[in-house]
Amino acid sequence: MRDPAGFAAFYEQQFDTVLGFVTRRVDSPHLAADLTADIFVAALENAHTYDARRGAPVAWLYGIARNVISAHFRGSTREQHAVARIAGRRLLDDQDVSAIEERIDATRAARQLAAVHAALSEPLREVLDLVALDGLTTREAAQALGISSAAARVRLHRARKALRATEQTRTAHREAVLEATQ
Repeated sequence: MRDPAGFAAFYEQQFDTVLGFVTRRVDSPHLAADLTADIFVAALENAHTYDARRGAPVAWLYGIARNVISAHFRGSTREQHAVARIAGRRLLDDQDVSAIEERIDATRAARQLAAVHAALSEPLREVLDLVALDGLTTREAAQALGISSAAARVRLHRARKALRATEQTRTAHREAVLEATQ
């Protein structure tokens, strides 16, 4: 990943994965494209920090993606502007916008599920998202979050338990409403 050809191959391999990660978290095609570009710029700038002994490249990249998206939503505009100046963006054409909108529509169900688990604490949601939505192992999620594997397993267990309880409550409420209308 440290030479231009290697990074280009890495970019080609991981682009859809990163764009999928981003589109599960935002609903604007332009913002998704911008954040995806920002993630790869940050990865290129930090390629020298990647250590293969610490885990898979995708987990390292998800850690970067999580940080970039968090910085955006926290309003870290100074960092966003610095990355944007380096990025050399191209304008999106109608075909690009349509493709990103299709991807966003395809992940709408995932965003609706995210709304269901919005009541979870942020640490529980982070582990659940990385494992359930992004397909990382619990160990890789722990690496991306900078926590131990044991802590990630505990958080994942608690998140799943809370979601099951929420779904059972929603099912019971739905059945009560249906029964009342009959």
